[in-house]
Formats: sequence, structure tokens, C-alpha cells
Amino acid sequence: MLLRRLHGAIYRRSLDYALLAVAPRTRRCLHDAAGGGTSHDHARKPVDLVSQGKLTHDSYQEKVASELENLLRRLEQYEMEMEDYHTRLSIWENSREKQRRRLLVEEAEDKQRDGVWIDEKRGFLDKLVMRRRRIIEPGVGKWVSYLNREKKLDTLVGQRPVAPIAPKGLYLYGNVGSGKTMLMDMFYGATEGVIKHRRRFHFHEAMLEIHDHMHDVWKRRDDEKSVQSSAFSWISSLPFDEKIKEWLIGEEKYKQETQQKHILLAVADKFLVDRQANKTGASILCFDEIQTIDVFAVVALSGILSRLLNTGTVLVSTSNKAPEDLNQDGMQRDIFLEFLSKLDENCNKILVGTEKDYRRLIPTEGSSQVHYFWPLTSETRSMYEATWHDITSEIGGNIIAVTIPVMFGRSIEIPQSCNGVARLDFEYLCGRPVGAADYIAIARNYHTIFISDIPAMSMKIRDKARRFITLVDELYNHHCRLICLASSSIDDLFQGTEEGPLFDLESFQFETEAEGTRLRRDVLAEGNVGAGPSTTGLVSMLSGQEEMFAFRRAISRLIEMQTPLYLERVQHVHPSFRQQGPALASTSAVSQSAPSV
Repeated sequence: MLLRRLHGAIYRRSLDYALLAVAPRTRRCLHDAAGGGTSHDHARKPVDLVSQGKLTHDSYQEKVASELENLLRRLEQYEMEMEDYHTRLSIWENSREKQRRRLLVEEAEDKQRDGVWIDEKRGFLDKLVMRRRRIIEPGVGKWVSYLNREKKLDTLVGQRPVAPIAPKGLYLYGNVGSGKTMLMDMFYGATEGVIKHRRRFHFHEAMLEIHDHMHDVWKRRDDEKSVQSSAFSWISSLPFDEKIKEWLIGEEKYKQETQQKHILLAVADKFLVDRQANKTGASILCFDEIQTIDVFAVVALSGILSRLLNTGTVLVSTSNKAPEDLNQDGMQRDIFLEFLSKLDENCNKILVGTEKDYRRLIPTEGSSQVHYFWPLTSETRSMYEATWHDITSEIGGNIIAVTIPVMFGRSIEIPQSCNGVARLDFEYLCGRPVGAADYIAIARNYHTIFISDIPAMSMKIRDKARRFITLVDELYNHHCRLICLASSSIDDLFQGTEEGPLFDLESFQFETEAEGTRLRRDVLAEGNVGAGPSTTGLVSMLSGQEEMFAFRRAISRLIEMQTPLYLERVQHVHPSFRQQGPALASTSAVSQSAPSV
């Protein structure tokens, strides 16, 4: 059953990926095998399709698929074990808190009965007398009281329940277009109906989520510093003098400060929880494109992922680099090495080693739809305008300017919006201090995005180029339809201009504080438009190899986004299409022979 489920997911996902070198005449047959045919077709093994020439054999992907099948089989039992563990953990936590408050009340009763408590305003002689009366002072005394209380709780309630042993996850790394994300997404899709608690994040989305949780933790800590905080409401109704209540509140604050000393641990404990339903954290986390582009990413990912692995979360992740190569600049080395050790203990590392970019092999024959117009001429601009007119007329509704919410209380204006279709230009999207938070908001709200006047990238506009890469990443991750008007073909988009090449490692090495622009890493990490830290050398923050990989990934994704297999799935994957119905699938683009990419 599990094998069938994963195989079914493989076939369905392969429809929009170049793992299948499919001729147009066989596309219908593959659709049937992916779920549109009989149950017998649905259950056939991949080797049948390989022998028929419908699947391209790849030994690296075959190994990963086998590992994922084994993991999926083990996860079903592990999910049940984790459900039982979280039930026992919740009972233990509630019982411990109940007993802790009982111990506090007993101590308060003793103080009330003796008529003594600590008064910070007393002089030295008074405090000396208090010591002789065996009343413990604040500071060290609070720490001793806290430890004694915890020891008593261990005796009364018992030790914290032990989590079940988690199956090892997978860390997939390899070249652009080698199938890492496809394989991870196949696996994530196959867990539906098997794993209740699961989450999938792309790097940008995860970093923004981390910032959002950090903001919540800081805000909660500020709120809890107030005596009127709801965290202390249970104290107000107790029959004690005000001095005794102040002492109780002080003990509560000390407990909170002790337990929340490390903010990343507090964030990790809330990171995978469904905040609306307040449900248990995920048993499985799929994390696409792990990167360490700056110090914050190194520290945050190391701390949070280590905590999740410690508490039983199974990690399936992708990256362009092996774990040991993620932090070649040695940022926060000790913290990172601890993370590597935890990753090695909990994940199997697998190289998806093919040199092919399978996205380039997706067939485009027979397609009359063009979504990438170039170069910038009056003819291509007219065709671009005609496409906008056809799609908005088909969808219906007025073309208006709207403002959509972003994260962190910000918003972004969409100058031209029409029922899930947005129109913007390159400068508006990439020439201003915006970033991943804005692009995610756009991708979630619009299934079709028109972007005009995209230039060839060069060193002169390298900050805009990085923002454009982030934009492409998010539109691709949310499976949006992208229609472009650009100055050059996709393959030439990142090759530079007469002003110089886009990638020039020698120039990168001597970048200094004189650069006054906000770089991609600042925007995506901070999620705001405030002034970011200056750079004293980009190589210390973002290696040349990482940058080149990002360019190749953007090209590869832009190519796939023009293919019929990608476009056919937009209406099934993007939430805007599901909300507005299947009629949108009939929208057409300008008919023209496909330009070279």
C-alpha cells in the first residue's frame, strides 16, 4: 500500500518535471498511468515505464526514491508513537504545572503564617537579621529555590516522558535541476493521509517564519513583565497579603526567565505548531534549499533544526551543498559544528549526482502558448499587451489597484490587479527595498503574474538581480504562471551586459561599506525595509559558488515555467485557481512559435 502511494505520487509529480523525457504523443498515456487510468495502471512499477521509454532511468534518483519509500513505511508507525508521546507529554506538563503551583502556594502560606518576607528596601542590619531567620535572599536564593522546587517535582510527577526513537531522515544535495526538490515533494505528497503532523518550508519562507516567531516571543516576554499579565492571573485570587503576592509573581517571572533564556529554543518549540489550531508540532519537516547565507541563518537554522531533531522531528531536506560545505566561511563555527553532528546523527546524506538539468529536457513541442517575450521591441510589447488583454478579458472583472498584507504589519500595493492576475514591472518589484516577504504575499494572492521590462543583469544592478532570483524562487515554489517581457532570452538573462558580467568574483571580494544598497540576504533575513548592516566583503557572507548556483537555479526554473507540463498544473496547485474554479484553465496566451530560451 505504501509503495503504491509513493509510486502514484511519483507518476503524478513527474508529469511536470523533466525526469520524464516525454514525447507529445505519449503524454496522454502517461497521464492515464499517473492516476487517470485503471487501478492496475496506477500500481505499475516505474521500471515498466522506463522500459517503454517514458521514464529516463537515473540511478541517483532511483536510490533516493528507494530511501524515501523505506522512510514512508516507517513513518506510519512512528506517527502513532508520536501521538501517544505527545499525549503523555501533555498530561505530564499539566500535572507538573499543577504541582508546581501547589508547592508555591505552600511556601506562600508559610511566609504568611510567619509574617516575614523579603523587602528589597530594608537596610543591611535588617537583611542580616533576615538571614539569621533562614529567609533566603533574591538572586542566588531564587536559583536555589527554583532548583529545590524542580527536584521535588521530579519526585512528585516523575521525569519527562522519553520521545520514541525517530527514523533517520534524508539530506539530499546536488546540482541544479537534478531532481532534489521533485523527489522531496513527491515524498511530501505521499505522506498525505498517512502523516497528520507535517510541514513543508522553502528557505525564504522558513526564515521569515522564524522572525515572526521571534517577534511573538519578544512581545510575549514584554507582556509577561507586567504584573497585570494573564500569566499571573491565578495569583490575584489567592488569599494572601500583597507582599506575598508580589513574592509569588517574582518566583513566576524567575521561572519564565530561566526557561526562556534561549530564544531559539522557544522559537523551535513553536515553529511547527499550527498556530490557529494550536496543534502538536510536525512529525515530518520537509525543508527545501537549506542555505547559510549569513550569520543569522547559521545561528537560527543550527539552533532550531537541532532542537527539532532532538525532540523527534524527522527532517527531509534539499541543498546544493553537502552539509560540511554549507558554512565554508566559518561563521559561528562552534554552533555550526554542533548542528553538523546532530544532522549526521539524524539524517542520511545522499548525493543526487547527475550533471543533467532535467528541466531543460521537458518537451515544448506542440505548444502555442508563449509566456516569455523578448527582446524589448514594439512587436514583442504588442504581443505582451495582447496576452494581458486576453487573459484579463477571459477572467472578467475590473482592473484596479489593491494593497495586500505582507508579514510584520507591512503591505504592498499592486498597481494593476484583476481577479488573481497581477501586472507589475521589474523596477517596481526589484528596484526597491523589498524582499521574500513581499514576494511570498504576491505569490499567495496571484496565480498569474505579468512582469515587464526585465533587463539583462549586470554587476551594476546586482542587488536587483538578487531580488529577481528571490522573486523567481517564490513564484516557482507557489506554482504561479509567470508572463515576462524581457530584453534577452532566459539563457542570456544572467550573462551580463556591456557594463560588465554579473558574476565577477574579483569585484565581489573588494565590495566595501561604500555600497549603500540593501542586498537580497538583508531583505529576506529581516523581512523589513529598515537599514541593514553594511557589508565589508560579500565573500564573507555569500560565496561566489552560492551566487552562481542561484543564477543557474533561476534560469532552470524560468525555463520550466514556460513548459506546457508546468502550466497545466498551475490550475490544480495554486489556491487561487481552486477558489475561482476550473474556468480559468481555458485562458489562452498569444499564439506564436516558441522563442529560443
